[in-house]
Amino acid sequence: MSFGISTSCLYPLETEKSLDMLGKIGVKTCEVFLNSPSETTLQFAKILNEVRNEYGIKISSVHPFSSFAETYMLFSAYGRRFDDMLEFYKRTFEVTAEVGADFSVIHGALTNANISETEYFERFAKLIEEGKKFGIAACHENVNRHLCESPEFIEKMIGYLGDDFKLVFDVKQAVRAGFSPLEFAEKFKERTVHIHISDHTESADCIPPGKGVFNFKKLMEIMNSADYKGDYIIELYRENFSDTADLKSALLYMQNL
Repeated sequence: MSFGISTSCLYPLETEKSLDMLGKIGVKTCEVFLNSPSETTLQFAKILNEVRNEYGIKISSVHPFSSFAETYMLFSAYGRRFDDMLEFYKRTFEVTAEVGADFSVIHGALTNANISETEYFERFAKLIEEGKKFGIAACHENVNRHLCESPEFIEKMIGYLGDDFKLVFDVKQAVRAGFSPLEFAEKFKERTVHIHISDHTESADCIPPGKGVFNFKKLMEIMNSADYKGDYIIELYRENFSDTADLKSALLYMQNL
């Protein structure tokens, strides 16, 4: 278990430059957010590996840019489109494995998706199986305004997929969906393999850890009770902090808890 930072915090800086910048400030664990089709290639994975090897960075997860379109591309009523897009996700899984990461992060469909729950679960099962071929886990994130924002929906997925279901738990997404992050974490601690962290106040739902009211110690107690071995990755938007010094301070705050 370690604390790290996502390259997405520095978007729209190019992905490899974001990883390099995080390496320069001493970050040793990262999530990589791929931002274009050309970044889903082995050639780009080689570039990322050169950067991570230079700084001794562990890349724990990879997040494809295509999450914005997953409702339409993966979970629509048009099955052939899913089959075609599965080829794209195989490429992202290959990059995930090539950079040494264990997890690929998937948002899934919006709450208005026109697909049955059973078909949804079956398609996600196919993503999981393709991930296994590359030695990585395709994981579902709890994302606001998406089907997996709901604990009830997650429970149904677990019922269908069993041990294959793995959760990326995001604190801010639970807050935005109106759920207690700590209660959410407690409920799914046994299924959580990766965690995105941020802080919040009554007026701001995504700020650097240590700047708000969230009880990170309690979160870690909950996860420790499930023998959690994954990482805690700071994931903010660029407008949520001033500069990399803020990111470094947030990382130190978490490391010193």
